[in-house]
Amino acid sequence: MKIKSQRDFWAGLMFVVVGLGFAWGALNYRFGTSAQPGPGYFPFGLGIVLALLGAFTLFQALTIDTDDGDPVGGMAWKPLVVILGSIVLFGLLLPRAGLVIALPVLVITSALAGHEFKWGEALINALVLTVASWAIFSWGLSLPLPLWPTFLR
Repeated sequence: MKIKSQRDFWAGLMFVVVGLGFAWGALNYRFGTSAQPGPGYFPFGLGIVLALLGAFTLFQALTIDTDDGDPVGGMAWKPLVVILGSIVLFGLLLPRAGLVIALPVLVITSALAGHEFKWGEALINALVLTVASWAIFSWGLSLPLPLWPTFLR
């Protein structure tokens, strides 16, 4: 069988592997019932849905012709390193600096990975995401997230 779209093939394969990995990992948790789902219920379902989407993408990559075969381009190392670094920085900052500082730092440093970075858009995005995260996680779900830096608590 000939691969007719390399991009779709590798993307679909990645989705299948990650989806099945999550579904398999969810088997270690209690499922519960539909009325009272356990901690493994949602990740298992999402893993299966992701694997099915990947299988559909794989099928398309093997059956639908493209002009040039959609070759896979080179690895974008700078954005990958910047985004992974900003996630690590968020993990280090959250317990010490709180959500109000750590999340805007994450959003702004992640935005630096793009070639169309604009300060105004990054700051508005950081503000909206910080307020939404506070509303959802701290206020709505009452999760014990540190909101403020340790010297202000």
